[in-house]
Amino acid sequence: MKSKVRLKDAVVVITGASSGIGRATARQFARAGSNVVLAARGEKALEKTAKECRKFGVRALAVPTDTTSAQAVEALARHAMERFGRIDVWVNSAAVHLFGAVDTVPLDHFQRVLETNVMGYVHGSRTAISHMKNQGHGVLINVSSSVANVPQPFTAAYSMSKAAVSALSVSLRSELWLAKEQDIHVVNVLPPAVDTPLFSRAANYSGREVRAMPPVYPPETIAKAIVKAAVKPKSEIAVGAGAKQIIKRHRAAPGATERLMALQVDRTHLSRKHSAPDTSGNLYESRAGGDALAVRGIWHGKHRQRRRKIIGVGLLVGAAGAAVVAKKLAQQPAAKLVG
Repeated sequence: MKSKVRLKDAVVVITGASSGIGRATARQFARAGSNVVLAARGEKALEKTAKECRKFGVRALAVPTDTTSAQAVEALARHAMERFGRIDVWVNSAAVHLFGAVDTVPLDHFQRVLETNVMGYVHGSRTAISHMKNQGHGVLINVSSSVANVPQPFTAAYSMSKAAVSALSVSLRSELWLAKEQDIHVVNVLPPAVDTPLFSRAANYSGREVRAMPPVYPPETIAKAIVKAAVKPKSEIAVGAGAKQIIKRHRAAPGATERLMALQVDRTHLSRKHSAPDTSGNLYESRAGGDALAVRGIWHGKHRQRRRKIIGVGLLVGAAGAAVVAKKLAQQPAAKLVG
């Protein structure tokens, strides 16, 4: 299926554009000749993203925006319409993360994750769809996560929020289909673990240092999938072999896959060697400083080969094999699995 979007001179709104997937996506659209409207809380980092995009000869507008506010998101759209007259693509990418057990993390922090990752996407989706209906075309792209399908322990708020994003995307597609809006598309993107500053800026009440769980993909891989989806939209796009395989295995053997995921999180996502103090991270204010880490984090290529092999086996084996791997991992000492 093709959309009416042509990347050259398209108008693309991107939330979470100051770092990580959002910033990589902004660069990728600009490289393709699209004009971009960039939104995030961190004004300084946002302006740097806009400057990077302008180097490709396109127009880039930076609009500091807190997506938890419906009024702020509506104002973002107004800026885009006043400057460009239309919105061809809207990418919801702004997200925050929280680590810790459900019964111990501060409840207000749990709620903040849902406000940002769920209601922020609702605000963006409502606004984008409204403008796209008026103009008769458009592509809405929601960045969810593979954890929407296979939730993780100690990340309940984040996993719940991404599952909600996936549900939101399905509901929107159904409503548009009933309204016969054939030229408005909703795409749900499911990335695996991505090498962004998300983990270093996350709220953490686990008492353990957070690490990106391998296999870890560069944000540019996700950005390329998002740009492609603007032209050739699909209902759901799982990016990378890791995301595709874990989703497939969960459908075939949910119990075994969930146990395997739990063990992976316990042994590779949260360090057993290094503790960490409680922190609210960037839940309430931007921490987009340190431009060297604005797009990528510190994780890609940093994991020991043994750990990669263990995770790779867990993702790629069949349903029966997943149960065996989970059992073997549970029996191994933690010291052999952390680096």
